[in-house]
Amino acid sequence: MNGSRTSNAVLLSEIVAGLSGHGAASAVCVPAPYLAQCQAQLAGSSLAWGAQDVSAHAGGAYTGEISAAMLQDFGCSYVVVGHSERRAYHGEACAQVAAKTVAALAAGITPIVCVGETLEQREAGQTDTVVSQQLNTVLAAVTGDDVAKLVVAYEPVWAIGTGKTATPQMAQDVHQLLRAQLAVKNAVAAAGVQILYGGSMKPENAKELMAMPDIDGGLIGGAALKAADFLAIIHAAD
Repeated sequence: MNGSRTSNAVLLSEIVAGLSGHGAASAVCVPAPYLAQCQAQLAGSSLAWGAQDVSAHAGGAYTGEISAAMLQDFGCSYVVVGHSERRAYHGEACAQVAAKTVAALAAGITPIVCVGETLEQREAGQTDTVVSQQLNTVLAAVTGDDVAKLVVAYEPVWAIGTGKTATPQMAQDVHQLLRAQLAVKNAVAAAGVQILYGGSMKPENAKELMAMPDIDGGLIGGAALKAADFLAIIHAAD
């Protein structure tokens, strides 16, 4: 929940300018009121845009909800579903995340499906169980062909905004597990699914993290609010 029309205009302009000559796919997922601004400012650029949440419902009496069709109206390519803050602060269960994933896919929007464990769960040795359950609930709701249309993001809750980061090997271990789960649903598509790391990726650690075989990119939080930092992470993926 960051941004203003004025600061957004500057940030987006700086990011677009800095992308010239770099091939890594990149996107910004913004608060819904700023989707129109992204559509107007980013059309024709190499920077895609998306939303931070979507309703599982197609429309109707769901005041305050935002449907996938509405996101389509603003040219969204992506939508984040199941972010840890949605799960923690809004009580989103795995079944609801799965329903949102299905709604996004039906609208032709790529869902960025977030999974991750809390510090308590990691310390209790439950990381594999937690992230597996979160992803399997989504996979049970989609078809095998849909696997190729997903982006998955591993965001260890204990490393978000805390300055703590999983070591590259710790992150790789979870990413490898997630790719194996995807392969059970669709072995061919799993190899090409982008699995992003979302636990405090920064310019200082991005290259080392993305050098791991199953870490395909980053789901960037605070570092994306500074064009120089966001661009440094993007360039580390080149």
